Amino acid sequence: MNADCIIVGAGHNGLVCAAYLARSGRSVLVLESADQVGGAAVTREFAPGFKVSACAHVLHLMPADLISELGLEKQGLRFAVRSMSTTALSLDRAPFNVDRSGMSSVSAHDADAYPSYIAQMRRFGAALWPMLNAPPPRLGTDALKDKLALLRLGWQIRKLGRRDMRELLRIAGMNAYDLLEEQFESAALKGALGLDATLGTNFGPRTPGTVLSLLYRMACEGGANQQLMQVHGGMGAMCDALAASARAGGAVIRTGATVTKILVQGDQACGVILNTGEEIRSGAVISSADPKTTFLELLGARYLDTGFVRRIKHLRNRGLAAKLHLALDRMPEFTGVPSSQLAGRLVIAPSLDHIERAYNHSKYGEFSSAPVLEITVPTAGDSSLAAPGKHVLSAIVQYAPYELQGGWDRQRERFSELAIQSIERHAPGLSASVLARELLTPADIEREFKIAGGHWHHAEFAFDQFLMVRPVPGAAQYSTPVSGLFLCGAGSHPGGGVSGIPGRNAARRFIEGEG
Repeated sequence: MNADCIIVGAGHNGLVCAAYLARSGRSVLVLESADQVGGAAVTREFAPGFKVSACAHVLHLMPADLISELGLEKQGLRFAVRSMSTTALSLDRAPFNVDRSGMSSVSAHDADAYPSYIAQMRRFGAALWPMLNAPPPRLGTDALKDKLALLRLGWQIRKLGRRDMRELLRIAGMNAYDLLEEQFESAALKGALGLDATLGTNFGPRTPGTVLSLLYRMACEGGANQQLMQVHGGMGAMCDALAASARAGGAVIRTGATVTKILVQGDQACGVILNTGEEIRSGAVISSADPKTTFLELLGARYLDTGFVRRIKHLRNRGLAAKLHLALDRMPEFTGVPSSQLAGRLVIAPSLDHIERAYNHSKYGEFSSAPVLEITVPTAGDSSLAAPGKHVLSAIVQYAPYELQGGWDRQRERFSELAIQSIERHAPGLSASVLARELLTPADIEREFKIAGGHWHHAEFAFDQFLMVRPVPGAAQYSTPVSGLFLCGAGSHPGGGVSGIPGRNAARRFIEGEG
């Protein structure tokens, strides 16, 4: 079939884009190489009888109005846990909840400082949210719309008031280590907060610009509900709801359809070729694949000027986070952690220095000897993921470099054991309850989910790969140097995480005819 728009990839951003375009009256065809929709936000069985959210495992940044506009709850989206707590684990002190009530067990100073810190960061996030929720303005143009967008951003910041405005400008380029050292006393609290600044990134807390990660998180929260949520049935169920919403609008979704080439005729993208040789024509092609895959593999450098190709080749997109899945014969027992808190997330990041030392290994192609982890026990809130009495543990483990000295084939088991031992220090007897395990390194993530470099944000969060220059100049407003070819994935503005914002922004830009 021919279509007005072909969307390459049925990850969550591709599905969001498809749903909005279909509702606008366009004929939309979504092509997905895997046998199910979802991309990296998919639920699958990793051991007989045990299912897990394969890569992304917590829903946090998706705007509430997007969920409402696409009618996702009417399409079957349900939440197993709507407000996940965060419990900080440390060998030096008892576990505590990272919220106002939990601060009283940390220190009186931090109990007083935490609410003010969170309130201020949320004000900053709310000021930046309009910038993330729309296509970014182009720089250096005379277009009235671009000038107005920049003025609106300036006004949002000015509305903060003199004190908050000066503070935002002061901290925006800082590293998370210095910011958190200014605010708090407790090493364990600073470590837990510092993990959120570095999770899924190629950074340590001392890396300049890591406050940007915190501001991005807070800004996206400004359009969401400021809660961590676990989807019933895993993240794949959320993507199933997105697919149902897209189909309800008239979109056609084909799985098992691998795009190998984007067709160009007369300097215009006009369709795709599948691995079967089938040729499908369209008025536009919108790629939710990462930028390197889109431009260097599917399109080909011959359609791009050398300067643009150079920028794409030098895009920083090497993953440093691994995903560990454990099939357990019983519920894990974490020392000092009530069973009610196992439905939240548990973090092992006992101090900022601990995170920085873990990160240092990756600079030399080594994995961390004492990794930092974000742990969830999804079956604590959703029994559908395993047989009765059985459980699943899922953890993000940092740092695990894409290019490991000696290769992952030789050291996979050693790193898996290291991660399990790190958890077992807080959950005695864990190893004895493990029935099966799976470790996804960045190289595995690249292979399984077809994300170049295995970086789930598609491109690193950094000032030179953010906002008006994400992923690179010349492709920063969802359009590209090739007419009719657009981006809608995590590598485009505003970035990664399971938010759907890039997909919605790209659809809006296409509908407005600004490409």
